[in-house]
Amino acid sequence: MQTYNPNNNQGNQTGNYQNADNYNYNADQYNYGTGNYQNAGNYNYDANYNYGGQYNGQDFMDMNSGFEAGAPMVSGIQNLKSIAGEEVVAKSFLFMVVALLITAGAALTTSPVVAIRMLTGYNFWILLCAELAIVAVSNWAVSRNNAILAGILFAVYSYLTGITCSVLFLVYTGSSMAVIFLITAGLFGIMAVFGLVTKKDLTSVGSLLLMGLLGIIIASFVNLLVLRNGMFDTVLCAAGVLIFVGLTAYDAQKIKRMAAISNDGNVLSLALLGAFELYLDFINLFLKLLRLFGKRK
Repeated sequence: MQTYNPNNNQGNQTGNYQNADNYNYNADQYNYGTGNYQNAGNYNYDANYNYGGQYNGQDFMDMNSGFEAGAPMVSGIQNLKSIAGEEVVAKSFLFMVVALLITAGAALTTSPVVAIRMLTGYNFWILLCAELAIVAVSNWAVSRNNAILAGILFAVYSYLTGITCSVLFLVYTGSSMAVIFLITAGLFGIMAVFGLVTKKDLTSVGSLLLMGLLGIIIASFVNLLVLRNGMFDTVLCAAGVLIFVGLTAYDAQKIKRMAAISNDGNVLSLALLGAFELYLDFINLFLKLLRLFGKRK
């Protein structure tokens, strides 16, 4: 029997902002959560459960070794369509896209001066506490299967993220940000498909990635407060790209598994939870790539 425990390991945010003097807000990264607001133990599944058997016995595409022997490529495409057709999976990606649009709209319409004021002094701590409160209440709403409240809070969180991201327009060129966004979308899409169709259990890999993310957050603080080493910061950003690429696949597979235990009463709540995790993967991957390859003004 698979059980879902949304109360387990709620998100702990760590806000890493840039310094107002050179727009380098704490290692050029605004991290939205230790462990990506998730933990490998959030969802408990029967280790003997045969997930592959949920889709009428069809073979899945194995991204590690290609398609099943003897199975034509069209079969793999059909399996992907079958997975994507699951309501929880489809709505998770839909809600994620909506959240990204909200973030983009907020970033484009907010004055960077306003964002800088929000990220300096006491305003920074007020914003951080507000976002931590949003995460906590969102998890409570999901645990109570209150999709309306969870959705509203997700939208508010996305908007606040967009406001803080507006400062990026002061640092990087618009064309550079557009190119990095497309690269991010491509990497994200590839790894999301991998997570949906691979037969390999990514639970253990995901646990290692979450530990690595925690290590990067701690190392970023040490570098910010003690070392102040630009090269070390670049290394941390590169490691962060690898971690969030892996977490994208891990979270996509988790959403596929949540679809297997969903019912008419909890589809929206599970989809919002999955969308939030995917949203954080995308945003953090974008910021890391922008830090590494973005063209500064």
